[in-house]
Amino acid sequence: MKAAGEEQLEQYLKENFEWFHRHPELSYEEWGTTAKIRTLLTEAGIEILPCPLDTGLVAVVHGSKGIQSGREGTIALRCDIDALPVVEETALPYRSETVGKMHACGHDFHIMAGIGAAVLLGKRRGMFAGTVKFIFQPGEEESHGALKILETDVMDDVGQIWGFHADPTNEVGVVGIREGYVAAAVDRFVIRVRGVGCHGAHPDDGVDPILVSAAVIQALQSIVSRNVNAFHPALVSVTRLQAGTTWNVIPPEAEMEGTVRTMNREDRVLFERRIREIAERTAAAYGAEAETVWTPGPPAVYNDGRMAGLCGEVAEECGMITVPEESSLGGDDFSYYEDRDTVGRELPGCYVKIGVGVGKQIHHPAFCVEESAILPAAQYLAALLERALL
Repeated sequence: MKAAGEEQLEQYLKENFEWFHRHPELSYEEWGTTAKIRTLLTEAGIEILPCPLDTGLVAVVHGSKGIQSGREGTIALRCDIDALPVVEETALPYRSETVGKMHACGHDFHIMAGIGAAVLLGKRRGMFAGTVKFIFQPGEEESHGALKILETDVMDDVGQIWGFHADPTNEVGVVGIREGYVAAAVDRFVIRVRGVGCHGAHPDDGVDPILVSAAVIQALQSIVSRNVNAFHPALVSVTRLQAGTTWNVIPPEAEMEGTVRTMNREDRVLFERRIREIAERTAAAYGAEAETVWTPGPPAVYNDGRMAGLCGEVAEECGMITVPEESSLGGDDFSYYEDRDTVGRELPGCYVKIGVGVGKQIHHPAFCVEESAILPAAQYLAALLERALL
């Protein structure tokens, strides 16, 4: 049975979770979301740091048990806040009030679990030394929102970064934890093929960019099967191909777009080089030209072994069940906080999955978080952050 204080906190978390679910906002448009987070934290007596952010904010809780400063005494928790351009298909009484926008990735859950953890830590300041920064980050779904935070000085004194995500593959009370790589580097490519347009009945008068594109698409798959170590997770997917405007004309150009997912840093470099080589040389073999535009996204997410071990210990103390976190070729810009190329140093990080009830997968229009998951998630995160500073 929950204590009276727990029941009151749970009701508070659920009511505000429902507000965020009803009012989803897309990446970099989270003005109402930010204002609501600011109000809730201010009312709870949580300090808001003055950061030059258009959306999103950073709050801080200082422990009062002794003095612990610098990177050894400052840690951070990332909570992403943006929604998706998805038409909601749940029957929830608090479903989205904005057609075409939905919290289909659980970021409303992330917000309230983070706020709940901040409130709990605020009441336990005398139990730990050091500082916890709560980063309510915009733009995760656009894959670069973390860079908005890193443009400020918020992370300069942080020695550890923690992250979490709603997990619809596990029941409430289950935490997925794994040491090592848990999410992939995410890169995007566009290949433009230039041939020679002609009548569909006379292909010998031109150079067919559609035929060239088909050859390129097939050849790209050889990178995984023939160039990458068989024990390294990796994939390349062409997700868009556009060419032509009518049925009897061979067009002069075609364009394809896709994504590359890798865990290994060297494989990431290899893919960019091989995609350019395959596109250019295959096109040349058919008498065409190809240009590749490579857009790097977040690097791979790597869980520090010591931090992952602490996650398991605290989960057990909180009465939660731990399971191996599934490695995924999905990505998360949480990795930017850990990456030496973006923060100038390798920052230890750990990213766990918290069960929200088994149901539809994230980004599905019927994705749903069981509200009973919010309080235990907040309690777990608060306990984890407190232990990390002891």
